[in-house]
Amino acid sequence: MNSINILVLSCGIRNKIIQYFKKELNGNGIVIAADCSELAPALYEADRHFIVPKIHDEKYLDKILKICKENNVKGILSLIDPELSTLAKHKNEFLSIGVLPIISEFNQVELCFNKYFMYKFLIKNNFKTPKSYINKEEFYRDVKEGIINYPVFVKPITGSASFNINKVYCKEEVEILFKRYNNLMIQEFMDGEEYGADVYVDMISGETVTIFTKRKIKMRAGETDKSISVKNGNLFDLLQQFVKKAGFRGVIDIDIFKVNDEYYISEVNPRFGGGYPHAYECGVNIPKMIINNIMGKVNDVNIGNYEENIYMMKYNEVMILRRGNL
Repeated sequence: MNSINILVLSCGIRNKIIQYFKKELNGNGIVIAADCSELAPALYEADRHFIVPKIHDEKYLDKILKICKENNVKGILSLIDPELSTLAKHKNEFLSIGVLPIISEFNQVELCFNKYFMYKFLIKNNFKTPKSYINKEEFYRDVKEGIINYPVFVKPITGSASFNINKVYCKEEVEILFKRYNNLMIQEFMDGEEYGADVYVDMISGETVTIFTKRKIKMRAGETDKSISVKNGNLFDLLQQFVKKAGFRGVIDIDIFKVNDEYYISEVNPRFGGGYPHAYECGVNIPKMIINNIMGKVNDVNIGNYEENIYMMKYNEVMILRRGNL
């Protein structure tokens, strides 16, 4: 096996992702982590780490490309939404130096980042999804006609990490938020069970090769805090149809609601979700699939091959470093 060096961007607090890649490489390459903060704890899990400029800095891309060249990087991925578009937009620049970005094409990434565009895509392609509005007057009309009712969520159209999401109960609250912030949308409140899916679409074949689904029990700061593994053939079929229609590649994190035995696709992130450790610990090994693709190997389709009724419970951990070791 040739040495496979992998660069994980914006590693933040995602220590488990770094650990999983190191385990799967098993000495046949190194994991390199990068972040704009020297206090990102996942940096210090990696074999090598770099402090890099912020995403919108004019020197950012050159710095990342330089790290790739000087460290013989073969694969690159990011763990945060704002960085995904940059990575996708400059995909060919990485490919030209022998680095495979584990990311969908730019248009697919932008589709995910704009929640209203995703809503329109889902409706156009006959996938059930929570009703959404960017025109509050249209929303008020539908409330008056009984098409939608309070409470609803008011959220940024292009937000991430559940920042500035508000559950509102009346028109006055909607007005306050729309006056205070720009670029907002109104989304139907789904009174049902919430599910999450970790999906991998092979970078070479374009086939959906694995799907892991979990019922969310508790959320914290926009991420799954407690969950239980579940299987449902109808949900697997729905997710396969959606991912194929959208034309995704790589790692996809999908939020779904189940209401009256119907599944509604809510949000889609073309990256590792915060709850992915649940999938890995149940045997859904996406890091290994990524390594295979970097090596030029196509992964076999292996959907739903995991045990049900396995719980995941997150808990806090700390990392301590002396200042001189930063």
